[in-house]
Amino acid sequence: MNSPFPASSLAHVCDNDVSGSLCLAGARLVLADRVALGSVTIEDGLITEICEGDAIPDGAIDCAGDYVLPGLVELHTDNVERHIEPRPEVDWPHLPALLAHDAELASTGITTVFDAMRVGSIHSGKGRYIDYARRLADELLAARAEGLFKISHFLHLRAEICSETLLEELAGFRPEDRIGIVSLMDHTPGQRQFRDLSALKTYVAKKRGMNDAEFADHVENLLGLQERFGAKHEAGAVIEAARLGAVLASHDDTTAGHVTRSAQNGVGFAEFPTTVEAAEACRSHGIAVMMGAPNLIRGGSHSGNVAAEDLARRDLLDIVSSDYVPSALLLAAFRLAVIWDDLPRAMATVTRNPAEAARLDDRGVLECGMRGDVLRVRPVGATPLLRGVWSQGQKIG
Repeated sequence: MNSPFPASSLAHVCDNDVSGSLCLAGARLVLADRVALGSVTIEDGLITEICEGDAIPDGAIDCAGDYVLPGLVELHTDNVERHIEPRPEVDWPHLPALLAHDAELASTGITTVFDAMRVGSIHSGKGRYIDYARRLADELLAARAEGLFKISHFLHLRAEICSETLLEELAGFRPEDRIGIVSLMDHTPGQRQFRDLSALKTYVAKKRGMNDAEFADHVENLLGLQERFGAKHEAGAVIEAARLGAVLASHDDTTAGHVTRSAQNGVGFAEFPTTVEAAEACRSHGIAVMMGAPNLIRGGSHSGNVAAEDLARRDLLDIVSSDYVPSALLLAAFRLAVIWDDLPRAMATVTRNPAEAARLDDRGVLECGMRGDVLRVRPVGATPLLRGVWSQGQKIG
C-alpha cells in the first residue's frame, strides 16, 4: 500500500480468551485461489488444519456442501451512528445501541468492523453537529474490555476537514485507542460526493428539515469553513493519523488531482471515488479502491456518481464496504462473483483485501494460523443464506 506509516500492532490484540475445538466438514471451502471440498478445524480461536476431501471426521459439523469462507471485514460503516441517533436529534442510550449494532453485524457475517465516528464539529446554524466521538469511543472500548461484543471492533475516525474543531478533537485520541483508520472527509457543496447541489439539498432537507433559505445559509457556511480550515485541517489530520498509527484513507476523490494529493498524503485506500477518472488514478498510484455494497446492489450511486459495477467490470474495484446497509456486504460479494465468474476473487473484496488494507495480517483468508472467523453460507438462487457465523471458533450467529 502507498503509505509511509508503520504497520499497526492492532492485529495482534485478541478480543477475548477463547478455547475449544470446532470442525466444519463436507464444505465447499472458499480458499484464496480456488473453491475446494474439504474441512476446516479451529482450535483455541485459530485455524489449525485445512483438509481437502469429502471425509466427515467424528464430531465435525457436516456442512452438506455449503460454502465455508472467512468472516467479513468491514472498513467503513455508518451503522453505529444509526443506532445511537435513530432519528435526528434523538440520542439513544449508547451501550444498548452499541450492543444492538454489534449483534446486527454478527447476524450479517461481519466478524471484524471498523466503526466509523465523525470527528470535527460545526457549532452554528441548523446544519450544526457536535462532538461525540471521544465519549462514544470510551464507551465502546469499555464494552469491549468487558467482553460484551460478539465480533472484533476497531475505530475509524472520519476527519471532517471543513469543520471548526477537527484538530482539537483528534488530539483527544491516543495510539492505544484501536484506531485503525483515519479518513479525510471534505463534504463542501459543489464538489466530490455532492457536485450536484440538488442532490445535497434533497439529502440534508430530509435529514435536517431545512427550507430553501436555511439550505442556502448552510451551503454558504460550509464554503466558508473550507476556506478557513480546509488546508490546515487536512495537513493536521495527516499528522494525527501518523501519531495514532492509523492507515490513512481518502474519501470521494473525483479528479486525478484529488488522487495525486491523496497519494502525497500517504493514503492507503480510497473510499468511494466518484468517477472512473479517479479510480484509474488510484490504480496508477497503487491506492486500493473501495466502493459501497448498496451502490453495487442498486446498480448505481444514490448521489449520481460512478456505479460500482462499472468499476468492477473495468478491473478497478478492490474492496467493498457495506456503508449504510450491513446485510449488503455478503450479498454484494456474491453479486461480484457472478460479474467476474470468480468466487474467490469476489470474496477477497470483503475479506482478504480489506484486512490487508487495514494492516490486519491475522484474518481474511482460510489458512492455518489465522483467526477462526468463518461463515457457513448456502446460496438460495442469487441470495446467500447465512447458516452460521463463528468468531475465533465461537458460534455467534
